[in-house]
Amino acid sequence: MDERKTDIFNPNPLIQTVALANGQCCFVIDDVLAEPERWVKFADERQTDFRLPGGGGSAGYPGIQFALPQAAIQQLTEFFLLHMRARLDARRLVSAFWGMSMVTLQPASLQPSQCLCHTDFIPGQAQGNGMTASVLYLFKDGSIGGTSLYAPRQSREETAVIVRDSLAMDSRAFEAKYGIAPGYMNGPNAYFDLIGRIDAKWNRIVFYDGDIFHTGDIFAPEKLSADPRVGRLTMNGFITCTRRAK
Repeated sequence: MDERKTDIFNPNPLIQTVALANGQCCFVIDDVLAEPERWVKFADERQTDFRLPGGGGSAGYPGIQFALPQAAIQQLTEFFLLHMRARLDARRLVSAFWGMSMVTLQPASLQPSQCLCHTDFIPGQAQGNGMTASVLYLFKDGSIGGTSLYAPRQSREETAVIVRDSLAMDSRAFEAKYGIAPGYMNGPNAYFDLIGRIDAKWNRIVFYDGDIFHTGDIFAPEKLSADPRVGRLTMNGFITCTRRAK
């Protein structure tokens, strides 16, 4: 992928609004990149740059990642500002991060927090700011899984306890308390309702409010791979903007 290219996107993106069961929505764009194969090649050439987050993958993303060069981050962020900012009630840009990611961990290796849906936030994020999350699918086997979105069944306080316990407990203690065994979440459970599902499709991107609980749908963990040419390669974006005062 040539970091200097400025025409990396489809010049006429068709933006679909996908309604969620709780009244919110997310946005899907198909055929978003002009040359998606170039990005797969880019990732393949940089396989040694992929790392487990936090040095060990004990929490957070269940696989390997690396940050994109600043030139690419700027172009991706400009696309967001042009086409998505108003739709997501975002205003002034605060920060943006984009990276390449691949889910690689097998279900038995997951920590409790990786077995639940989650929201995206930056510790210490200023009040009035909001984050938009995005996933761009760069794999052709859609059976590996897309993204599902959820709403808590319990109060905010009770949900916060579950999330906190998922970060603090080991797998055996967490399963004993909540009945959630190690494994990828790809449907509702006793604590979260499924409110929407975005199927994985080659060269498709989805944008959604980072405050919505979500997770990758991993239906075929046996197909997971650290090879960008065959694995669940995605481009993930996290864009923080101020929001209109309510």
